Amino acid sequence: MANNLQNRRQFLTKTGKAGIALAAMPLFSKISPSNLFAISEFQQQPLPYAYNALEPFIDALTMEIHYTKHAAGYAKNLADACVAEKVATSTTSLTSLLNTISTYTVKMRNNAGGHYNHELFWQLMKPAPSTNPTGALAAAIEKSFGSFADFKTAFGDSAKARFGSGWAWLIIKVGKLEITSTPNQDNPLMDVAEVKGTPILGADVWEHAYYLKYQNKRADYLAAFWNVVNWAVVEERMKAAM
Repeated sequence: MANNLQNRRQFLTKTGKAGIALAAMPLFSKISPSNLFAISEFQQQPLPYAYNALEPFIDALTMEIHYTKHAAGYAKNLADACVAEKVATSTTSLTSLLNTISTYTVKMRNNAGGHYNHELFWQLMKPAPSTNPTGALAAAIEKSFGSFADFKTAFGDSAKARFGSGWAWLIIKVGKLEITSTPNQDNPLMDVAEVKGTPILGADVWEHAYYLKYQNKRADYLAAFWNVVNWAVVEERMKAAM
């Protein structure tokens, strides 16, 4: 056990530095490698818009509960897990932790994933109206899926097919776009993921993300989601991941 812990710490010391340049761009937008740890990836950041900013597609009460209760809970529990499992958050990137999540407890897996997923999710949305992807992102989508309409259908099908709670993802895998989904609060950065890659777009399909407005109609929620996607951030993430 002691040897395993020592090996893990040595690995994290190395990957904590290398993870800045590998696997994925930093979670927070507008953060360069030189100041990545100036803002802790392990702490909940302010919501980039008001709770009612995504109306009528995502209602204000859902956003408030989602951010202040669910997401805040993941951030708090992640902090507790990091203390218990001796993770040096000042020198370890959240990405590198996710890359080796199988070496941690279930509590760490659930809450590190939940925190990362939600902090990314907020960035991937903006007040309507959302325009269609343009430029390099539009070209990549057409190359991979045939058309933007075909992409939305495939992404929606993946999200609807995810049994129970989870996420649907658009990822970069070996330089190409791919759609996948994960259960619970897992994501494609985790070494336990069935399909691994860098997430550039994610849709939360836990019922707490939509139940107040859409009840059990996940398909209606997903149709509304396209009205608030921030394609500029998606393209920024794609270019960095490529």
